[in-house]
Amino acid sequence: MRSRRSWLVALLALAAFSGAASAQERFIVVASTTSTEQSGLFGHLLPQFKQATGIDVRVVALGTGQALDTGRRGDADVVFVHDPAAEEKFVAEGFGVQRRLVMYNDFVLVGPKNDPAGTRGKDIAAALTKLAASKEAFISRGDKSGTHAAELRYWKSVNIDVAAAKPAGYKECGCGMGPALNMAAATNGYVLADRGTWLNFKNRGDLAILVEGDKRLFNQYGVILVNPAKHPHVKKDLGQTFADWLVSTAGQGVIAAYKIGGEQLFFPNAGQ
Repeated sequence: MRSRRSWLVALLALAAFSGAASAQERFIVVASTTSTEQSGLFGHLLPQFKQATGIDVRVVALGTGQALDTGRRGDADVVFVHDPAAEEKFVAEGFGVQRRLVMYNDFVLVGPKNDPAGTRGKDIAAALTKLAASKEAFISRGDKSGTHAAELRYWKSVNIDVAAAKPAGYKECGCGMGPALNMAAATNGYVLADRGTWLNFKNRGDLAILVEGDKRLFNQYGVILVNPAKHPHVKKDLGQTFADWLVSTAGQGVIAAYKIGGEQLFFPNAGQ
């Protein structure tokens, strides 16, 4: 009897330990763009996701290109980024399972309030043409992020290949959105930013939004589960729960509710 009792105690202890370990493992790693973190969205959204599901999210905030590479290596369970062409390639190559639309905002061209390059308006192509001719400082993230990819597309639309010949004032920081804005504020330069990070940015100095409203500045975000067929250790069920919640009525409502100074930063568009 004593032996049996000892065995039962040991079994119960093992079950308790396994249950505790299992509870501790209810987390996922999400590789995401710096804008979702530096805009403050994750600080608003993730506590509500955890409350709804009990799942912790550990965010690795990188440029979109680096975030997708993190997913390719299997070092994340989910990617949540904003470069549609790169995301579609990620899925087509078998690294991700189903790209789903989550939300959008827009890019803005930020620069000195007195706008020495004369960029102010609604036409991003015209603004960059004037900026290149002016030789004023332009801070590029230069980090293969979604914002950097968009910036390169805009330069290309005015027949400027910055890889071959950079405009006189062009400077690459190889950094996230926040540091790029800090550099622009310190040098009184121009920078392309996502609106969410700009609205949450405190160190504006003499900077202001100069170009906005161009349809080409549309900025779409998508979520993708890293393919467990490529990386069997991916937490498929927990990661899928996160993706499903983001596009659910509840998750979309949380995204829409995030505002700074009464201004909405992201606009949910799941299922569109």
